[in-house]
Amino acid sequence: MKNGTLRLCAYSLAHFAVDLVCAFVMFAFVKQWGDWALCVLIYNFCAFAMQMPLGIIADKLNKNGIMALVGCALVLISVCICVYPLLCAVFAGIGNAFFHVGGGVDVLNMSGKKAFRLGIFVSPGALGIYMGTLFAKHGRSVAIPLVWLILCAAAVLFSCFADGVIRLSNNSPVSLKPNFNAKNILSAAALFIVVAIRSYAGMIMTFEWKSAFLPALIAVVVVVLGKTTGGFLSDIAGSRLLSVFSLGLGGILFLFADSAPVGITAIFLFNMTMPVTLYELSKIMSGTKGLSFGMLTFALFLGFLPAYFGVKLPFGEKYMLAALSAVSLILMLPACKKRKSP
Repeated sequence: MKNGTLRLCAYSLAHFAVDLVCAFVMFAFVKQWGDWALCVLIYNFCAFAMQMPLGIIADKLNKNGIMALVGCALVLISVCICVYPLLCAVFAGIGNAFFHVGGGVDVLNMSGKKAFRLGIFVSPGALGIYMGTLFAKHGRSVAIPLVWLILCAAAVLFSCFADGVIRLSNNSPVSLKPNFNAKNILSAAALFIVVAIRSYAGMIMTFEWKSAFLPALIAVVVVVLGKTTGGFLSDIAGSRLLSVFSLGLGGILFLFADSAPVGITAIFLFNMTMPVTLYELSKIMSGTKGLSFGMLTFALFLGFLPAYFGVKLPFGEKYMLAALSAVSLILMLPACKKRKSP
C-alpha cells in the first residue's frame, strides 16, 4: 500500500492489543499465583532490555513483519501457560519485545524524514496497558483481548503481504560507520539519558488526583495524545522547538500539578518528545535502526529500576518532575539535528 498506511494502522492497533494482553496476563494470572515482585522485574527485563539484542537481530534478519508476528504468537502462548507464572511472564515479556522491535523498525523504515508515523505507532501502548490492567482488576474474560490480538496479527500479516515486505523489509545495510563520530556518540548518549529520565518520571507520577477513575483515565488518554501530537508538531516546527515548548512549559506546569487540569496538561506536554527521541536516534544510527530502537527501550528499563527498588525522591514529586523536565530539555537541544527539507 502507498506509504505503508495500512501497515502503520495494523501495527498501531496490534501495539494496543499486545500491551493490553500482556497487562491482562500479568495482573489477572501472574499476580494471583506467582512472586509478583520477581515476575514484574523479569517481565520488564524481557519486554524492554531484551529489545536491544533483538534489535541487532532485526537489523541483520531484515524480516520485521515476521518478528512482529512472532511476538504476537509468544504473547498468545503466555495466556496458554498462565498456570506457570514465571514462565508466563517470560513469554509475555519476550513476545512484547519481539513485536515492538519488528513493528518499530518497520515504522522507522517507512518514516523517512518525518516523525509523525512513530508518534502514531508508539502512542496506543499506554492505553493498552491501562485497559488490560482494568480488565484484569474487574475480572473480565481474556477472550475479548485475545480475539482482538489475533485479528490485529492477521491485519499485520495481510498488510505486510500487501506491501511486499513479508520476506524482506528493506532495512538499511547494517553499519555503524556512516555516522560514527564523537558528536553523534554524545548525542546518542543524551537521547538515551532523556528516555531513561522519561521512564523514571512516569514511574513517580503518583499525584493524589490520579486515584480517582476519571482523572486517571484522562491522564492515560493525554499520554496517547501527547505522543501522537509530538510526532506531528516536530515535523512542522522541528525537534528543537518542539522540545523547548513541551519540556519547558511542561516543566513549569509540573510545579502546579497538584491541580488535576494542570497536571494532566503537564503530562500531555512531557510525552510529546517520545517519538522525537526515537526519530533522532534512528537518524544517528541509520544503519542499525533496530539497535537504536532497542537502546532506547533498554533506557526505559533502566528508568524503571529506581522506582522498583524503592529509591526515595530527594525532594517533592512535583519539584522532581520539573527538574527532570529541565534536565531533559538541556540534553535534547544539542542532540536534535536540524531537519533537512524533504
